[in-house]
Amino acid sequence: MTRLLSLLLIPFYLFSQSAEEVARAVDERNYPSDMQADLTMILTNKQGKTRESTIRSFSADDNSKQIIWFLSPPDDKGVAFLKIEHDDGDDEMRLWLPAFQKVRRISSKKKADSFMGSDLSYEDMTNRNLAEYTYALDGEKIVDGETCHVLISTPKEGVTRTYGKFVSYVTKDDYRTIYEEAFDRTGKLLKTREVKFQQVGTYTLPVEMFVKNVQDNHSTKLVFANITVDQGVEEDLFQEKNLKRMPR
Repeated sequence: MTRLLSLLLIPFYLFSQSAEEVARAVDERNYPSDMQADLTMILTNKQGKTRESTIRSFSADDNSKQIIWFLSPPDDKGVAFLKIEHDDGDDEMRLWLPAFQKVRRISSKKKADSFMGSDLSYEDMTNRNLAEYTYALDGEKIVDGETCHVLISTPKEGVTRTYGKFVSYVTKDDYRTIYEEAFDRTGKLLKTREVKFQQVGTYTLPVEMFVKNVQDNHSTKLVFANITVDQGVEEDLFQEKNLKRMPR
């Protein structure tokens, strides 16, 4: 009986994954070398009033480089943002404000600030460094009909981040994070994020994102359109001087 039980348990041990393996699989999902997209961003405040913006985005190197321009509304037209992430140093972030003819540098101390009044902080605009977090699995859950790992990510001691932890719902078949909860440093739920994906060529990419700040009762919806991938975006595009050059 003992031998039979051991044989029955072998597949479980062979195919079960650690939390670190799940986190790495999420990080290593197949992603385009570069991507261009038009976005609609809809902000909704606690009174239900909305504000809509249109954005053009170019990104490269697993989204570690990104430049975006606001195309509308008129008050925001021409505002541009540049991000260049570094593995071995502080990320570079710059915001061009045409009304003031000024480039604002976003320091690491300002990463918790809201990006253009949205529910995304500047920290949310960057990729997470796997090495800066510890991971744990909290079973499985069905989300929108898909079986998901429940992955808990907590910043390591000494790592300063806006959030105290993330609880991510990661699809077991292809490691997409389709729902996530972000908690503040006191342990209270701060934001939720829902993501819808679509096949674009050989990639499964986000095409809609809904972020809600549950403490402020404010939300941001991002809808992607006109997505093109692997078009050979020039590295020279990701320079501060190009912030002032609106795309045609």
